[in-house]
Amino acid sequence: MNQESDLPTGLSQPAQRALAGAGYWRLEQLSKVSEAEIKRLHGIGPKGVEQLRRALSAKGLSFADGKARKA
Repeated sequence: MNQESDLPTGLSQPAQRALAGAGYWRLEQLSKVSEAEIKRLHGIGPKGVEQLRRALSAKGLSFADGKARKA
């Protein structure tokens, strides 16, 4: 578990475990899946999704379904 992660540090422990358990360590990986897929992970709630959305947006990324993509 020493893979370098750039996921938001403020994510709850359950959210971090859910993402790690699904193999997500980097924001770039999340840009290849839909927001709905992430929401289905046990431990990811609305607050976690919003944190991920903001972190993706800050890097010019978005979920694969394009939600919250900035112009």
